[in-house]
Amino acid sequence: MATEFSHISVLLQESVDALDIKPDGTYIDCTFGRGGHSGLILKTLGDNGRLIAIDRDPTAIESALRFADDPRFSIVHNGFAELANIAIDLDVTDKVDGILLDLGISSPQIDDASRGFSFMRDGPLDMRMDTSKGQTAAQWINSADVEDITWVLRTFGEEKHAWRIANGIIDARAESEITTTGQLAKIIATVAPQKEIKKHPATRSFQAIRMYINSELEQIENVLNAALDVLHEGGRLVVISFHSLEDRLVKQFMKKHSQGKKLPRGLPVTEVEAQKGKKLALVGKRLKPSKTEIDENVRSRSSVLRVAERLAKD
Repeated sequence: MATEFSHISVLLQESVDALDIKPDGTYIDCTFGRGGHSGLILKTLGDNGRLIAIDRDPTAIESALRFADDPRFSIVHNGFAELANIAIDLDVTDKVDGILLDLGISSPQIDDASRGFSFMRDGPLDMRMDTSKGQTAAQWINSADVEDITWVLRTFGEEKHAWRIANGIIDARAESEITTTGQLAKIIATVAPQKEIKKHPATRSFQAIRMYINSELEQIENVLNAALDVLHEGGRLVVISFHSLEDRLVKQFMKKHSQGKKLPRGLPVTEVEAQKGKKLALVGKRLKPSKTEIDENVRSRSSVLRVAERLAKD
């Protein structure tokens, strides 16, 4: 088994409380990670409850072995974008009482230098969530043209100096192939202005490349849409986001599906007609971690929890 790195689940109690767990309900933890949320869900479930976990990281699948003897638990090695197909395979479409999404990257992935996610730890420039398939960050960095690199840095990292960094990467790789996180971080630090004292100049670029390599925003869009069919009436969708791009997607999705069909102004409609098209009801306001949690786990500081409930289906 791979080296186990520590992980503190963010908004743990709040997110599990938001699922409003029924003892005999069926729940899906779409981002198993190291099992913090899954563990608490299992403690809350009754003997007849069911928890399905999903993760595309092979090390997360290994970590799930500690729940292997619990008949209520099962895990699927796949990306959560495949939620619709997974639900069909397991015969739980329209039967799920709650879905949990803890988006972004986990602490073990950041802390393990061999994964290539961190500019603070030199290692191979990989960045794949699922190390069993797909293009590595190094393969992409050494083959993409300057326009593509610029687009990725601007789109997924909101990096103001994307063009300058992209050109720096092109110039550097002409001299030597870029294969490590240390190399890439040094290139970015050399060409990008360092005005943000508390933030490493490579922060946004590493985030952008990771999100692109793993198709993260596309994955989020797919799983959110699938959740509408997988949840049955009254089922909860609970999402923890860690940066503005993720949270914006979640917020807009929940808002869109919590509103009825748009009708011409001034047209007389009944309450029933006005409610048509609504698929979700927002539950409470967005929730941020407490000061105590942030003090104990600084990585939780940017997290946002949003909750919605599936309405009756037309």
